[in-house]
Amino acid sequence: MNANSSNSLLVVPTGALKISEHPLTDFHRDNPILLSLVIPTYKERNNIENIVNILSRLLDEAIPGNYELIIVDDDSPDLTWELAQSLLPDYPQLRVMRRQEEWGLSSAVIRGWQVATGRILGVIDGDLQHPPEVLIQLLQKIEEGADLALASRHVDGGGVSSWTIIRRFLSRGAQVLGLIILPGVLGRVTDPMSGYFMVRRSAIAGATMNPVGYKILLEVIGRGQVREIAEAGYIFRERTEGESKVTWKQYVEYIQHLIRLRVSTGRLGKISQKVNFPVGRFIRFGVVGFSGVFVDMAVLYLLSDPSTLALPLTRSKIISGEVAIFNNFLWNDAWTFADVSMQQKGWNQTIKRFLKFNVICLAGLVLNVVVLNIVFNLLIPNRYIANLIAIAVATIWNFWVNLKLSWRVTDVK
Repeated sequence: MNANSSNSLLVVPTGALKISEHPLTDFHRDNPILLSLVIPTYKERNNIENIVNILSRLLDEAIPGNYELIIVDDDSPDLTWELAQSLLPDYPQLRVMRRQEEWGLSSAVIRGWQVATGRILGVIDGDLQHPPEVLIQLLQKIEEGADLALASRHVDGGGVSSWTIIRRFLSRGAQVLGLIILPGVLGRVTDPMSGYFMVRRSAIAGATMNPVGYKILLEVIGRGQVREIAEAGYIFRERTEGESKVTWKQYVEYIQHLIRLRVSTGRLGKISQKVNFPVGRFIRFGVVGFSGVFVDMAVLYLLSDPSTLALPLTRSKIISGEVAIFNNFLWNDAWTFADVSMQQKGWNQTIKRFLKFNVICLAGLVLNVVVLNIVFNLLIPNRYIANLIAIAVATIWNFWVNLKLSWRVTDVK
């Protein structure tokens, strides 16, 4: 096992979120184990010892010595990782990872799978809302031939304990929205929002994951080679300890995730793979650029129109372009290139990306001004149409050079 001997914590993988085809083996064994179960945590100090105890007793009886529990903690302020680490002497199948430069449930699950030694990879919440006994049913379904086995609230034996009407409505609404946007993925399961499942390593090996928010199951089905899917009912329990992580942000991220998967796995995604061009990323860049058009146009009007400040066109264009650059950087960093910026946390890294983006876009702005004046003075004597043409030319320049320089996909510590 890839562990740091000084503190017994697993070393956090870096780079692409991709699962290797062949399981790692640790120093205790030559052959891979059967099951690696990841437990992503954040501020779960009051639950962690209980869930480790319950899962260990359950799996010791079902598959003794043939499993591992991998806790991946996002540097909880309540020191969940430290308490989990203290349990290592009593639970030989337990592994603990502390992440300090990445955050998010979905990426935590994948990082855990990357260090896993099992042929079957699983995930379960660390808050005891997922009944552990269902694990045995899921394992049996995998052993019977399923590539993916998930616990569902919407089949026989499933349900929720005491959700409010609003939460039920949001959950069902999210599922219906998903069926509209991505029917080929969500239509294959009854509970696409489930975060409790197992998958064969071979079904997702080699696929580069690009998750957003909490819903890792969408990535597994959408990007993996999952043929047969089986489901088992479970009752979603209410928390007894800790605090809920569900906020409006998760619903927004879910919609964002659906759109990203739709673009990357649909026809545009296939074209992108054939021509080796990031079509989906370019579309997001274009959407952001479109928002910048409104910013650019508004500022240009305020500065250059004869009815407002009536400044010279070139000077007005430079100012409006710089304001639009700042707007576009914020959106691109948070959305278009979010997978890269997530690996490069901190103000220093953000400022570096902005400076690069600004220099590149200023070069694009020079190109923009040249095209604007050529079109306005020689071809179309309308400042706004000329400006749109100039923006289109500069957008292609900005995307390609920023892709290569500002948001480079590199391994970072």
